[in-house]
Amino acid sequence: MVKGFEDRLVNTIVYAVLAIAGLSAVFPLMYVVSVSITPFAEVLKNGGFILIPKSVTFTAYQKLFTESNIPQAFWITLFITVVGTVINLILTALMAYPLSRKKLPGRKAFLLLVVFTMLFSGGIIPTYLIVKSLGLIDSVWSMILPNAVWSFNVLVMKSFFEHLPEELFESAKMDGAKEFRILLQIVIPLSVPSLLTIGLFYLVGHWNEFFQAVMYVTDRTLFPLQVVIREILMLTQQPLENAENMLPTETMQMASVVIASLPVIVVYPFIQKHFTKGMLLGSVKG
Repeated sequence: MVKGFEDRLVNTIVYAVLAIAGLSAVFPLMYVVSVSITPFAEVLKNGGFILIPKSVTFTAYQKLFTESNIPQAFWITLFITVVGTVINLILTALMAYPLSRKKLPGRKAFLLLVVFTMLFSGGIIPTYLIVKSLGLIDSVWSMILPNAVWSFNVLVMKSFFEHLPEELFESAKMDGAKEFRILLQIVIPLSVPSLLTIGLFYLVGHWNEFFQAVMYVTDRTLFPLQVVIREILMLTQQPLENAENMLPTETMQMASVVIASLPVIVVYPFIQKHFTKGMLLGSVKG
């Protein structure tokens, strides 16, 4: 089929817009990585703007990884991310499944309470007092349990469960299966895309944990990665003998951004297919 001038014009415009959008996403990443591995002399020479470095140095990364708190902070963050995400998914599924059953007594009232928590919260001080009364201050659990369930994710998973064929539930009940067995053996295996999608949201949130650590943790050995990196960035820069060996704050900042972002960037491609499918299947259909 021969395309007319209007079709070629539309395709050209579409490709141009997509190219600009792609560059807008790739360019900042290239800039961050380039500055993080560029010697300070070259950074000064180019006015702080580096896209393709002429020489490469990993001094900033060596500085970050040789800091005494960085390895400990990495394992704390990894624990928070893995354990927190598992707890999030378990509690979200256990809460979303009964809300997806239309025969649940008081279902509308429970849904109203879930939606209410999305609009209103108790505030920082009441939340802090609750965490303190539970004995979670200076504990890794203070960075996990206060956000064990996100109301929005509960509603997304509930919507996904509601779109599963009702015949599956009826057949399972005829075979004598109880609700908990139906959830484990039927609903969960069919909900992998939705679970991976919501799990990614939880995972990113835990990996970037900062606010709760500042609020509830004073023990420096329990600081997560984001807090430790911030402390390193806030240190006064100590000039060395020459610019070649000087470690600028900007280079440290870019290296810390790469360290904090790399794990999520590595994990996302493996679950991208499920992420897209989960968002579509969990959406509200008219």
